[in-house]
Amino acid sequence: MEKAIIIGGAGFTGSALTSQLRKSGTIVYNVIRPASPHIKRIDMKDDGLHLIECELSELSSVSQMVSCSPETMFYLSWTDETTYFGQFKNIFFINDAIKLASELKCKRIVITGSQAEYGIVSHNELIYENREPNPYTDYGTAKVAACYLSKQYASDLGIEWVWGRIFSLIGKNEPKTRMLPALYDALKKGESFLLSSCRQNWDYLDVHDAADALIALAEKGKPGEIYNIANGEYRELKEYVNELRKIVGGTTNVTFGDDPSPFVSLQPSVEKIFKDTGWKAKRCFADSIKDYN
Repeated sequence: MEKAIIIGGAGFTGSALTSQLRKSGTIVYNVIRPASPHIKRIDMKDDGLHLIECELSELSSVSQMVSCSPETMFYLSWTDETTYFGQFKNIFFINDAIKLASELKCKRIVITGSQAEYGIVSHNELIYENREPNPYTDYGTAKVAACYLSKQYASDLGIEWVWGRIFSLIGKNEPKTRMLPALYDALKKGESFLLSSCRQNWDYLDVHDAADALIALAEKGKPGEIYNIANGEYRELKEYVNELRKIVGGTTNVTFGDDPSPFVSLQPSVEKIFKDTGWKAKRCFADSIKDYN
């Protein structure tokens, strides 16, 4: 891939994708929000990285700032608004991005979806991409709507469309408010920490592996298809917690409480992405935790 454009390239996943693309020599046009606090994640001295500051509502202006035709657009943005209407706006932003991709003559767009689209799945039941979505949150519902509508719009404009449903990512630049980084800090400080029962299955994937998966979908994924992006080796969440305790050490008192409600258990299949692209996770849990330092 010679050239790519990323919408949301300073976020948790976007910064890793930017890094992985640049390592392979891809020229990257990185669209981020003005005055983004995450700009520090971007190497501003990299001549092959072109930063474009733009609100999602103004994506139409980006075509004037890109002097070439990137082969692929990666769309990773999503608003922080939690209301129904705040989530709903994302559908329009994605369709604006597809229009922009058409104007830039991008051949393909890869968009990130979420495991939240599947909803609640029975414990130990494998989650395949052909499973009917059944979201129970505004976020998951908006993602499903964006999935179907963006696929149709991309088809109408003659752009190859691929949707990657991301499960649980960990590693470098992971938000500190998430469970693992918060537990990591508590272990370091010797503070007590209260968790749910942690009986549910979970699947953690290093964010750099996720970036490589997105690149694999851009290069080898089949147009019009949905792919799970996950490790594929899920295990009980309590096992991850105990492994983290061994890695960090200390005498922090970790208390396991009741089952969460709803009881969300993740057992993703990654058979499809491996079959179509050859991608599989390379980094282990301990490797990801090293990036918390």
